[in-house]
Amino acid sequence: MIYDVIILGAGPAGLTAAIYAQRANLTCLVMEKEYMSGGQVVNTCEVDNYPGLPGIGGFELGMKFHEHAEQMGASFVNIEARHIGLEDGGRVKVIYTEQEEYRARTVVLAMGAAYRKLGVPGEEKLSGVGVSYCATCDGAFFKDRKVAVVGGGDVAMEDALFLARGCEKVYVIHRRDSFRAAPILQKRLREYENVEILWNTTVSELIGNSHLECIKLKHMDTGEESMLDVEGIFIAVGTIPNTRLVERLIRLDENGYIAADETGVTEVPGIFVAGDIRAKQMKQIVTAVSDGANAIESVQKYLLQ
Repeated sequence: MIYDVIILGAGPAGLTAAIYAQRANLTCLVMEKEYMSGGQVVNTCEVDNYPGLPGIGGFELGMKFHEHAEQMGASFVNIEARHIGLEDGGRVKVIYTEQEEYRARTVVLAMGAAYRKLGVPGEEKLSGVGVSYCATCDGAFFKDRKVAVVGGGDVAMEDALFLARGCEKVYVIHRRDSFRAAPILQKRLREYENVEILWNTTVSELIGNSHLECIKLKHMDTGEESMLDVEGIFIAVGTIPNTRLVERLIRLDENGYIAADETGVTEVPGIFVAGDIRAKQMKQIVTAVSDGANAIESVQKYLLQ
């Protein structure tokens, strides 16, 4: 069988693409390597910034996306693609897996990106219950509380600024003695009296049982360790786009993301991109679902050529 479109990834972008593909009467297959759909959102305790569903659990929202696509008639396969090849004809894409080959006239890349983690004890255990990688997603849950931000780039500064407006205290933990963030962001951050910067400091452990209670710090110069009582920690040390599958097929930007505008059109005819894997300003659920819809609109235009 040759599908009209194969969607790689079943996060918000991929599932939205599947819904729109079914609405357009396109034969569609969604391929997902994880055991369940939903992407990163399923690991979020609560989602407070998705319109119309304030406070919904991340797992519940992810399942709603999947159920919607399934009810529309989308087909799913739980398998990991190894490579995307282009047949000589150019109009049919071949996706290879360990078991078999899948063919489609178009492909939507929606594999997403993973937050870069600290890799310290307690991080996995407390993820979603005090450990977060998105201040605009989870910051509202820490109003009037003490939190920490780890990082020294623009995202870390923006997260700290966002949190400083509502939190009692914000500690910014950075392993160097200067930030690499834009000077204007640094200037704005220093204007907040409830922000304290901890230079030359790293996080060595996150401590807590059912939720984060404190973090263990290590000073880079002296090796001295200390404890910091906070209820939330926002890790902003970058993201890793899941583009290894197509790195030889599509040109990536300097950070490893696929460069494309909101249409999702890539430099390879018939291959489109949606979600966090695309280079863009904001990587959130609302922008991912928008990407998914736009990608299928572009798929339809391509198939009519």
